[in-house]
Amino acid sequence: MPTLHDFKAADINGAAIDLGSYDGSVVLLVNTASKCGFTPQYAGLQRLHDDYADQGFAVLGFPCDQFGHQEPGDESEIAAFCDKEYGVTFPMFAKVEVNGDDAHPLFQWLKSEQGGLLGGAIKWNFTKFLVGRDGLVIDRFGSTTKPGKIRPDIEAALAR
Repeated sequence: MPTLHDFKAADINGAAIDLGSYDGSVVLLVNTASKCGFTPQYAGLQRLHDDYADQGFAVLGFPCDQFGHQEPGDESEIAAFCDKEYGVTFPMFAKVEVNGDDAHPLFQWLKSEQGGLLGGAIKWNFTKFLVGRDGLVIDRFGSTTKPGKIRPDIEAALAR
């Protein structure tokens, strides 16, 4: 059975990242966008990263332009925006597709593990998947779930 640790993804600078490097960590994966009504969630995601990184927690941001063309920039523009507007220091990855035939294999797997209300499809930007230290999906949270609301779930996963 696959886990998060079986996947690779390009980071925002184009370097190949083996997600096996997160073995033993609790990870929150989020499809992000710079021009979305939910974009201010970057601040809450950064707070989670700051508060729990030293306990083995990571936020991973995956920009996606599949919803209302709300991530029109290239990777360098996205990185600059995240740094300037929200002081993002958690890992950001290259733009991906999360739905359709060209969906990144990581998101195909995440959706197969936690289908959500749309039978697998991701509805909008800032959908969040919480993955345990073992690399298995614990839960899925919709766009409207603010990062702070996930704290109890993160703390429970870190305690396991």
